[in-house]
Amino acid sequence: MMPNYYEFYCPVKIVSGNKALSNLPYEMDQLGAHKALIITDQGVVAAGLLKTVQSVFAGSNCAIGAVFDQTPVDSSNLVCNQVAKIFNEKGCDCLVALGGGSAIDTAKGVNIVVSEKTDDLLKYQGAERIKEPMKPLIVIPTTSGTGSEATLVAVIANVEAKVKMSFTSNKLYPNVAILDPKMLVTMPKKITAATGMDALTHAVEAYVCLQKNPVSDAFAITAIKLVRENLVKAVENGGDEPARLAMANAALCGGIAFSNSLVGIVHSMAHACGGVAHIPHGVANAILLPWGMEYNLDKSAEVIAELAPWLGASVSGSKMDQAKAAIQAVRELSKKLSELSGLPLKLKDAGLKEDQFPQIAKTAINDGTMNYNPKDATIEEVIAILKKAY
Repeated sequence: MMPNYYEFYCPVKIVSGNKALSNLPYEMDQLGAHKALIITDQGVVAAGLLKTVQSVFAGSNCAIGAVFDQTPVDSSNLVCNQVAKIFNEKGCDCLVALGGGSAIDTAKGVNIVVSEKTDDLLKYQGAERIKEPMKPLIVIPTTSGTGSEATLVAVIANVEAKVKMSFTSNKLYPNVAILDPKMLVTMPKKITAATGMDALTHAVEAYVCLQKNPVSDAFAITAIKLVRENLVKAVENGGDEPARLAMANAALCGGIAFSNSLVGIVHSMAHACGGVAHIPHGVANAILLPWGMEYNLDKSAEVIAELAPWLGASVSGSKMDQAKAAIQAVRELSKKLSELSGLPLKLKDAGLKEDQFPQIAKTAINDGTMNYNPKDATIEEVIAILKKAY
């Protein structure tokens, strides 16, 4: 159904393919920047990917002003405040995020602190609180899941409150996303599986949520198709560069989709599981996706049914039959990935404790993404879903 009104915006330049990384100095120069602060993590450093990035600066008029390589699994307001000081002290003029969602979200948070000339990121939590122009931001993903390289959102933990906060603004879009398969081939099987399911969750929820529109639908369907055709291949053979590049584009398309249509109950619960129990976002999404789809069946069976062919599911029978087949296809994919990589299928296997259900449920229903789910949920209903997924 065509919405009565919608908006779509994605100003990110996409550089995708073999040797795409070599364009980094050129892209910096085009943005008027010549001294980068690279934000990454120890896993990326250990994989040798930081050295690969450093090597592309040889012979260029651009340089690395500083490297922050201590990004935690869940970025926090305290880390962003700390890294912003490094940016200023070293006289950097742009940010390069090298890593997965946490590194990218950290770079976005640092950009807020630096550009707004503040000392406290928490002042800018929420939607469209940012007023100043941002510093140039280039993103080089080393995972294929978050889609944060093409979104207007940063999700950053408030350490004291033990919640994940959303920062949303059109000013948070990166300027450039560089997708190079050689930056992805070192990703372990389990992370490949979890981040791939994260990309799938973005696409499915973007397609089902209340703010869906024809343009976001196109990106969501493309992401779903790419995940179905390439995720298992990428897990089975990490060196399969065509599969890696396809998954990078799946994550990108999923990010573009949900950045314009948003998500729903699966993400609200996954955010809560991350904030309360420190379950990695992709793992939580992988576990909760079929249960969230099932919860929405009585409101969105016809829409979910439209995803059946893209998920490789049966398109026979009623719309409800097709919708259930789509959900079963997601479960079968998760099971296959679990067999290949050890991806958890239950919340208890991911480290969640039953006594955390009430806090997670309360946090979930107060998460902004819940507003876009096609079906309202109470604390009791969220707890019931958590029990099923446990």
